[in-house]
Formats: sequence, C-alpha cells, structure tokens
Amino acid sequence: MAQLPDGEPVPDTGVLPESALADVGGRGFGVYLHVPFCASRCGYCDFNTYTASELGGADTEGYVEAVLAELALAAKVLPAPPRVDTVFVGGGTPTLLKPAQLGRMLEAIDGTWGLAAGAEVTTEANPESVDPASLRELRAAGFTRISLGMQSAAPGVLRILDRKHTAGRAPAAAIEAREAGFEHVNLDLIYGTPGETEDDFAASLAAVVGAGVDHVSAYALIVEDGTRLSARIRRGELASPDDDVAADRYLAAEAALSAAGLGWYEVSNWAADQAARCAHNLLYWRGGDWWGLGPGAHSHVGGVRWWNVKHPAKYAARLGEGLSPGLGREVLTEEQRHTEDVLLRLRLSEGLPLDVLDEAGRAAAGQALADGLLEPSAYAEGRAALTLRGRLLADAVVHSLLAW
Repeated sequence: MAQLPDGEPVPDTGVLPESALADVGGRGFGVYLHVPFCASRCGYCDFNTYTASELGGADTEGYVEAVLAELALAAKVLPAPPRVDTVFVGGGTPTLLKPAQLGRMLEAIDGTWGLAAGAEVTTEANPESVDPASLRELRAAGFTRISLGMQSAAPGVLRILDRKHTAGRAPAAAIEAREAGFEHVNLDLIYGTPGETEDDFAASLAAVVGAGVDHVSAYALIVEDGTRLSARIRRGELASPDDDVAADRYLAAEAALSAAGLGWYEVSNWAADQAARCAHNLLYWRGGDWWGLGPGAHSHVGGVRWWNVKHPAKYAARLGEGLSPGLGREVLTEEQRHTEDVLLRLRLSEGLPLDVLDEAGRAAAGQALADGLLEPSAYAEGRAALTLRGRLLADAVVHSLLAW
C-alpha cells in the first residue's frame, strides 16, 4: 500500500490490521518503556528526552498514569498476545523515577499480558542516579538486569560528552548492582570522542573488565545534527571523529573483552555467556514483536511499525481524551521486511541463512567469503556470519548482499 512521507495516520483507537495479528509473538514479544526525563542534556544526545526546566517541572506521577492509560489501550488492541518475554525500560534516565514508580508500571505490564517465567526485565540507569538502596529496591521490584551508561573512564572525555558522573562512578555502580542481586549488569562505552587517546580507551576497557560485569556494549560516537557536540565541531572547537581511529578502538575492544572472557554476539555487544546476552535487543535483531510505551516510543507488531507523539504533555493529553498516542505508522512490505531482516541478523555472530538471499545476494556472499569478510566454517554450514574484518565493514557487506 502507498505510504505517506511520514507514515499513515494511526486510528484513534490504535486498532491494527487483521494481518498484523495473525502471528503475534512468533519471534518473541517484548515491551519497551520510554522514560523521557533527564537531569541534564548530554552534548551528543538527540534522544527524545527533556529536563525538568524544559518541561516546567517533571510530572513523574502524571507520566506513570499516562503510561498505564496507554497500556489499557494496548490491551484492547492486543487482547491475547504471547506472554511477555522481555521488558526494557530506556530513556532518558529511567532511574530518575522512584523504584516504586518503575515497579508499578512493571506490575501493570504483568497484569495486562503476563510476564513469561524467567522474563528478562532491564532498566537503563545513569551511574549517578542510583545508590545501593535504590538498586536493592529495583531488584525487589522485579528488575533482573541493569544497563549503566559509563561512556568513558577518562575525565576529559566525559567533559566533552557533557556527562555528569565522575570517572570511577560507573564501575562502582556496577559492583553495587551485583551486590544488590542483579545477576546481569551491562556497562555502555562510547569510543572515538574527539580528544580521546588510545590510553584513554584502554583505561575504559580496563575499568569495565575490573568491574566484573557480564555484558559490555561499545559504540562508535555518532555526531547527530542539532546537538551541542555537532555545533562545537561545526565551529571548529573539536575535530570530527575519525573512521580509522574508530576501527582501531573497535579492535582494541575486541582484544580486551575477548581476553576477559566476553564474546561478541552482535557487532557492538559482548557477553560472558548465552544467559548474559540482552534478550530484548536480540528480539529486535531477530525481527520479533514489541509494544513501545511512552512518549516517542516505537512499536512493531506483525509487520506494522508505529511511533508515538514525542512530547510528554501531548502524549498525556491524547491518552486523557481516550485516544491512541500514535503519531504515524507504516505497514512494511515483504521487501522492506526482508531488507531489515538481512540488515539486522547479519550483525549477529550467528549470522543469517544463505537461503534467505536471492541469487545476486548469494553471489555477493561468495565474494564476501573470498574477501575474508565471512566465516568459512559458517558458510560451509549455509550461513553468512561476519569475520572480525567483516564486522569493521558490516554496512558494506549488507549493501552487497542486498545488491544496493
């Protein structure tokens, strides 16, 4: 069907096409919950977040009530999906809410759709927004996994990124989370920040390894238009990130993390074992279904993708009128779903079956194998899986397999 440039309108009831409901949860079903509040805005961030001053005061209790209203609407749209395999609370800084508020929303998700036995329940957190007491409360509320935004162990890099925590706070918070009973703890790193040295990144890697976490995410810095960091680079105050430096940092991460017993399972993610892998993100990468709650949250069910209005006040107002907060949606074509399947699954260590590719794609896979970008053993088993060099060139490999 023809799509409007910004997607077609979402019906006021949020109702989905019958075709989308035919196999809900066939590849898993999760819930994403967006918390839009931050204490301050980091210079590199373009996420849908707001400080209290931008909102005239952060009405966290009103936000919780609005989320519960969206959940009630969601229950009418999806009255009987499979039980919820994963819940991921992101932001923003979810832990600016009280643990009891986060727990209340988690209880409502369980009461609406039911959490599967052993469901993974994650919250993101800034290191300075938690302490031993709040971490114990979060664990008691049902959270099983925490992802802490560390970014760097170098004070100078943290200043450039406008991060507010001290260099040692993130590893300390990770240890506190373990002591509070979190079995799975992730630390996020960003590499390639202007001014970051090789030694700076080595210190960051040593810090995450020393914290004893079982999961690490490491991403190259992306300079987003409209951010303070973008403006500083445009004015010549900071140098632009260098692709060659980013590649060197990635190789350093692979060497240090693998030596510490953390194996890559997605291009930017390493885990200690199968259980430590982020099940929620795997649901995304494997084409599962999820409902996104909150301002600006995106959802995907049965090939239909939609996104909510961004501003918390408008989000709450629509729900207060009994209307869906959805701003726009698109019904993906089979070609679009295939493209996303290849793009996302190739990033996984398991790769994707060669037989999902067309003739041109299989020929390109043969060339990628010859170029050392795909693993020979996986290829012999009928899968396209990236080598280390292939990971550095993942986007180019995807382009070739899709004949773009």
